[in-house]
Amino acid sequence: MQNFSRVMMAVAVDISRFEGVPMAPPDPILGVSEAFRADKNDLKLNLGVGAYRTEELQPYVLNVVKKAENLMLEKGENKEYLPIEGLAAFNKATAELLFGADNPVIKQGRVATLQSLSGTGSLRLAAAFIQRYFPEAKVLISSPTWGNHKNIFNDARVPWSEYRYYDPKTVGLDFEGMIADIQAAPDGSFVLLHGCAHNPTGIDPTPEQWEKIADVIQEKKHMPFFDVAYQGFASGSLDEDASSVRLFVERGLEVFVAQSYSKNLGLYAERIGAINVVCSAPEVANRVKSQLKRLARPMYSNPPIHGARIVANVVGDPVMFGEWKQEMEEMAGRIKNVRQKLYDSLSAKDKSGKDWSFILRQIGMFSYTGLNKTQSDNMTDKWHIYMTKDGRISLAGLSLAKCEYLADAIIDSFHNIS
Repeated sequence: MQNFSRVMMAVAVDISRFEGVPMAPPDPILGVSEAFRADKNDLKLNLGVGAYRTEELQPYVLNVVKKAENLMLEKGENKEYLPIEGLAAFNKATAELLFGADNPVIKQGRVATLQSLSGTGSLRLAAAFIQRYFPEAKVLISSPTWGNHKNIFNDARVPWSEYRYYDPKTVGLDFEGMIADIQAAPDGSFVLLHGCAHNPTGIDPTPEQWEKIADVIQEKKHMPFFDVAYQGFASGSLDEDASSVRLFVERGLEVFVAQSYSKNLGLYAERIGAINVVCSAPEVANRVKSQLKRLARPMYSNPPIHGARIVANVVGDPVMFGEWKQEMEEMAGRIKNVRQKLYDSLSAKDKSGKDWSFILRQIGMFSYTGLNKTQSDNMTDKWHIYMTKDGRISLAGLSLAKCEYLADAIIDSFHNIS
């Protein structure tokens, strides 16, 4: 009987309750970095992850961030829990930075702002809000879009469909297709828009096109939902990069806006961002904020304090704020220089007559090269250049010194791989 018990115990241990759990596929973006680290070739380049690098391709901590952190040490601030909505000084600073301190929606108290876990957490919180209070609504997402957008809405059980955005023939914006798809969507849909520096394409609508997009959204009673991950980092100007959001707000529309400080302040690991909801009246904003807090509480209780204090200190101090704007211009400037050098290298080396000027028309951290999956595989397998399989490259991971090598790889992959 004892032996039988031992056998039964052994069988019980061998059969796991997790037998039915399959292995998840590797993350298409973070998996690129893992493959890059395993490559021993000296020529290798990681153009997959959207994180800023210096000309020496090293991670960069902004000087103004170091100053803000030193100030926090000097003050000897504690590590007590924040309220569910986050640090009050951060919420004030982030809303003013986004909409403009003198914007009537700020002065009238019509914005519900919650500090959240960077852009992803802010989007996820808003998705949970949509699922709870607009269960019949659908979200329209650009084709293509950031790889995590679909995951976020899928996990929140919010249905989504795509609107046309990228035109492979021109490597530009399919504006007519975009307008037609937004027009055809059921009234009252949520339209997810990239505030600036569209990820992954780097293709943004012109100011005139933004006006027409706003016309259609207003006419269809859709809810604009902006993802703003690059304010100040795309053009180098905080105001210019927020102009699309401000246009919709000026028209009196109610708007969702998710923000992130990963790129523009280099606070990738601090997970600092916010969800903002512009409402028709202060009383509505109070109700919306109360329900966002209610959703956040069982999700993560309250947000982290360190990054919030950095942002509040930098934005709240005129000297540090000026220094940040200077550093942002320098980062955006380095990426613009790399973009120009890549275009020059491609134009000089490619004798086929192909027009590569679309690279200059794109903006921000990324460039959509127009390479397909097979061509992107060739970039990695032959040239040791790591990138996502949709042909997106992060110019933030490129140096001027490596532009010619990258141009050789792109030309080879484009012309010699079908």
